[in-house]
Amino acid sequence: MAPPNDPVTLISSFHKSETLENYIDCSKGKISVEGVPLLSEVPSNVFFSPFSSIFRTSDAPLPLLQRVHGLSRKGGFLGFEQMQPSDRLMNSLGKFEGREFVSVFRFKTWWSTMWIGNSGSDLQMETQLVILNVPEIRSYVVIIPIIEGSFRSALHPGTDGHVLIWAESGSTQVKASSFNAIAYIHVSDNPYNLMKEAYAAIRVHLNTFRLLEEKSVPNLADKFGWCTWNAFFLNVEPVGVWNGVNDFAEGGISLRFLIIDDGWQSINIDGEDPNRDMKNIVLGASQMTARLYKFEECDKFKKYKGGTLLGPNPPPFDPKKPKLLISKSIELDRAEKDRDNAIQSGVTDVSKFEAKVQKLKQEMIDMFGKEEGGEESSAVSNDCESRSYTADNFGMKAFTRDLRTKFKGLDDIYVWHALAGAWGGVRPGSTHLSSKIIPCKPSPGLDGTMTDLAVVKIMEGKIGLVHPDQAYDLFDSMHSYLSKVGITGVKVDVIHTLEYVSEEYGGRVDLAKAYYNGLTNSIIKNFKGTNLISSMQQCNDFFFLGTKQNAIGRVSDDFWFHDPQGDPMGVYWLQGVHMVHCAYNSMWMGQFIQPDWDMFQSDHQCAKFHAGSRAICGGPVYVSDSVGGHDFDLIKKLAYPDGTIPRCQHFALPTRDCLFKNPIFDNKTVLKIWNLNKYGGIIGAFNCQGAGWDPKEQRIKGHPECYNPMSTTVHVNDVEWNQKPEAAPMGNFVEYIVYLNQAEQILHTTPKSEPLKVTLQPSTFELFSFIPLRKIGSSIKFAPIGLTNMFNSSGTIQHLKYNENGVELKVKGGGSFLAYSSGSPKKCVSNGTEVEFEWDSQGKLGFDLPGNEEAGGVSNLDIFF
Repeated sequence: MAPPNDPVTLISSFHKSETLENYIDCSKGKISVEGVPLLSEVPSNVFFSPFSSIFRTSDAPLPLLQRVHGLSRKGGFLGFEQMQPSDRLMNSLGKFEGREFVSVFRFKTWWSTMWIGNSGSDLQMETQLVILNVPEIRSYVVIIPIIEGSFRSALHPGTDGHVLIWAESGSTQVKASSFNAIAYIHVSDNPYNLMKEAYAAIRVHLNTFRLLEEKSVPNLADKFGWCTWNAFFLNVEPVGVWNGVNDFAEGGISLRFLIIDDGWQSINIDGEDPNRDMKNIVLGASQMTARLYKFEECDKFKKYKGGTLLGPNPPPFDPKKPKLLISKSIELDRAEKDRDNAIQSGVTDVSKFEAKVQKLKQEMIDMFGKEEGGEESSAVSNDCESRSYTADNFGMKAFTRDLRTKFKGLDDIYVWHALAGAWGGVRPGSTHLSSKIIPCKPSPGLDGTMTDLAVVKIMEGKIGLVHPDQAYDLFDSMHSYLSKVGITGVKVDVIHTLEYVSEEYGGRVDLAKAYYNGLTNSIIKNFKGTNLISSMQQCNDFFFLGTKQNAIGRVSDDFWFHDPQGDPMGVYWLQGVHMVHCAYNSMWMGQFIQPDWDMFQSDHQCAKFHAGSRAICGGPVYVSDSVGGHDFDLIKKLAYPDGTIPRCQHFALPTRDCLFKNPIFDNKTVLKIWNLNKYGGIIGAFNCQGAGWDPKEQRIKGHPECYNPMSTTVHVNDVEWNQKPEAAPMGNFVEYIVYLNQAEQILHTTPKSEPLKVTLQPSTFELFSFIPLRKIGSSIKFAPIGLTNMFNSSGTIQHLKYNENGVELKVKGGGSFLAYSSGSPKKCVSNGTEVEFEWDSQGKLGFDLPGNEEAGGVSNLDIFF
């Protein structure tokens, strides 16, 4: 008998399933699902292949293989044939009209978002997946463009309802005329199972990535952190970072991870001194044409002397200076845009515009002062000039050591870098690597995307691309150095520039494989195989080729504290757009990685709105506050004093009744997301209306007519209890208590109850915690709600056990403990000490729970009846 994992046995097992009828059929010009026509006018050159007919072998774990095998009748592959080989092929898959869909498309090179419609012609270019509603059989069908050979694919809109598939290699030297499996199609009666099953099948088929369930998530997923980006932008430096971390300690929060974002690297631009850092840069545009010229930190960090900030007289820091520099940089950026717009509109004399630009540049230089002018800052010893910067007492190593000496809870320090090294890659001749300046050539598939300053600047500066044969050497050169100087992980950004420069390197798939394999192997060697946050990566190339190890990544566009296009209302509507990006992108990205909803600023006008979503997103929580710009009352609703968070058990996803709706500019739909806690479920309702994608203008813009109060309903059945096996039993209870976090209300509900109604003002939210109501003895009904001073109240409950005389709980944190109890308890005991409690005839039981500094902040509660 062949061994269990023997490929022959597995292939034979799959082929046996061919005797069972597939749910999907392609014949007579139609693609049908369980007899229901889905696509009509299917061209004769398009064909469907059952999963079992394509499957060969896989490195997937046996349980995953068996699961995919058991569901293989529900899906299969679409292919097509053409006469003429090409590096770019477009083909119709058929048409549909009058059928609801939700899709995810790229609106920028790096970022994707949701889109809805009811016709193939409603799709947007660069669609990464489309889910069709098939109410005739109470099911859902997903079509996912994938990778075959050296080609990747996306869906595009056609005329008269047609869905087009676009297959491209990214190199005129790599051509094909036919594909057997360029897209995958799958059906399920549950939209969340649909995504799990479909991407599991693709994983088994491609063998180029691993699912989230196969990987370990970095420790920071359970922690609270700070990212330096919005605090400093590119002007990040040790004294500012130190004061930022210290702010949290003084505010009563132990920061558990720190991300030193862009601005720490040694970069410069072509034509300038190849051995000196670029100076006087703040906003994220100046550096986009710059290249990495050495792997070590720039002089701002390199010249840091160990112990400087630990002593009794640390160098002074003015928290106003970064804000003034940022404000001046924004002013300069707008002046440059005004000049460029004038030139584009045909103005011949732009001297007035240029004079303003030069004036602002000089004001920036004056604001930077001595430190950027080359003189020593007070954090630097003159002795460092006579010593090697690699000495243990200088540079990033000394700085990270001092941080950990002072701030004991700081587990992780990550730094930012671009996939190509820096935004503009690696400067030729500056390192031991073979780097070449490659002109950028975006795919025609990106013609429908939003104008993006980053793309404009990268096109202008080109990419200093390290040869793909040296991709691992590039990453290991950076990462091995960083790991030696106290850095524990990296945030890798600007990932999809690779598709611009693939012409000479076998196309975008082959180039991506080389780079992603190099990155993967370096992460395994230097950062525990897990400590990588991916960003600017929201395209199927990356997910199908770059996620063997990567287990956490951004599911949003950047957090924008204002609208860079100048709409004053953008400070509000951009925040709702951010949440919608996250919720819908998580439908597919969450199959590969732990969704990261990105940072926000706790003193922003919509900070509470953001915080409510982060509390139940299921991923890490971190802010990008300016030094001194914190709302600690808000932060303490998200994080415990020890810097951990009451994290949900799943990642947040849109509820079923939101899937085919437009929660940002239909003027009626509230975004609802669900998640699970250990002892309850949670629904977040967010009024995100006010902005959205405009296909004609090809940009996200404000819709002020939608920025209004919105009403919705919430029901216990909105919680997808069965998405975690351990949570499934909670979905079978007869009664539940629901706690409204913002309204501070306790209500009863049942699966047969009418939905709860709620009206939300613009940019506001409500969190609904659903707790199963259980009996204690013969007469008492009880449900613990948790600490109501935390947004995710029920997430604070870590252990729950019922017995005949009462209930035992373990609760993390301190504050206002709340429960529903149909009768008054005899006594309540916390860590062996009886506590005073209040109970009323409505069943509200509450008491103050002191924070327990021992046992990881967890208190043992006993409530006796």
